[in-house]
Amino acid sequence: MPEIFRAFGFSFLFFSRDHEPIHVHVIGKDGDAKYVWNGTEFIFEYQHNIKANDLKKIKSMIDENSDIIIRHWKNYFGEEE
Repeated sequence: MPEIFRAFGFSFLFFSRDHEPIHVHVIGKDGDAKYVWNGTEFIFEYQHNIKANDLKKIKSMIDENSDIIIRHWKNYFGEEE
């Protein structure tokens, strides 16, 4: 699981054998969530056992770091920018 970064007790990552479209998994505090890139922004897909306040922080971190997430994905999977 290539970890992109950590924040607020959560790990932002993707799986080494992941699939398109570009997306990010968020795992921590006994819960998980997934956000998918729609070509413009990361859109919430699902969550399990994460509080609403934490989801707001997570979304903010993803929005602020979307370029880093996309770059890591493309570098890891060998995609051209």
